[in-house]
Amino acid sequence: MSTPTPFVVDPVLTAIAVNYRNPDISFIADQVMPRVPVMGMDFKWTYYPPEQMFTVPNTEVGRKGLVQQVEFTGEEKTSSVKDYGLDDVVPQRDIEAARALRAAGNSAFDPEARAVEGLTHLIQLDREKRVAAMVQDAANYDADKKVVLSGAGQFSDSASDPIGVISAALDATFIMRPNVAAMGRKAWTALSTHPDILKAINRTSGDKGRASREAVAELFELSEILVGDSYINAARKGQTAAFEKVWGGNIALLHRNTQAGPDGTAPAWGWTAQFDGRVSGRFFDPKVGLKGATTLRVGEQLREVIAAPATGYLIEDAA
Repeated sequence: MSTPTPFVVDPVLTAIAVNYRNPDISFIADQVMPRVPVMGMDFKWTYYPPEQMFTVPNTEVGRKGLVQQVEFTGEEKTSSVKDYGLDDVVPQRDIEAARALRAAGNSAFDPEARAVEGLTHLIQLDREKRVAAMVQDAANYDADKKVVLSGAGQFSDSASDPIGVISAALDATFIMRPNVAAMGRKAWTALSTHPDILKAINRTSGDKGRASREAVAELFELSEILVGDSYINAARKGQTAAFEKVWGGNIALLHRNTQAGPDGTAPAWGWTAQFDGRVSGRFFDPKVGLKGATTLRVGEQLREVIAAPATGYLIEDAA
């Protein structure tokens, strides 16, 4: 039985290779929880209890009275980035065969470049999965800043009230109003085709059509609407593939602040600490195969941080 190689070349037939992968535009993790550079693998950030800035003391001072004292405190939190990486091993004979075919003009395939491309894509997909799980987890929101829709209340039902539900959610957050909405395709389709949304945007009685993201964002005074379209195989290795969408039918309303981070003073629902950027490299292993093999590695060091959950609101099962 022959050993499969990463590429198949037929000098007679012209092959059309369909590379199934999530397009880059389907990833929204970096827009939902922006990356913030940190100076080391360990980093610190300070949480300031909100009550100390909203509890009003008696500021009146008698003619010979003492001025009341207040004390500002902060809770220093320590965290560290995690390492995320993947390897792919390419036998030297495959590298040499591909190089010879490229030199002869019979192929443009580069197994090393293809490995790095595939590894980078899987690293991105893993981050998308992590961020989506955090954003769609009700435990990451205050008890009074989440709602579960069902039946006629879901936006896929024309009798529902998306304008009322979303407006109430935007008004319910603490201090900083959400400025972005993150959701999956199913929720966006239900919202963008809802009769009430179309009537409000078009200022007509018509209830057919589809609203743009820009129009809906303007309606709710949001900076941006982010729609995640990526898929993941939920089956374990060796089992039949079971593809499902990374972003479900929830709608998350979040306050995003690109200036937030360990050294930032303004709050944001969440951000991502990044150390040293994404890295990629290779090393040769003479023990693999007759001629050895090259291991390609891609990785990054990140930590997703939910810093101010009170600035977000989760609408579960919106569609």
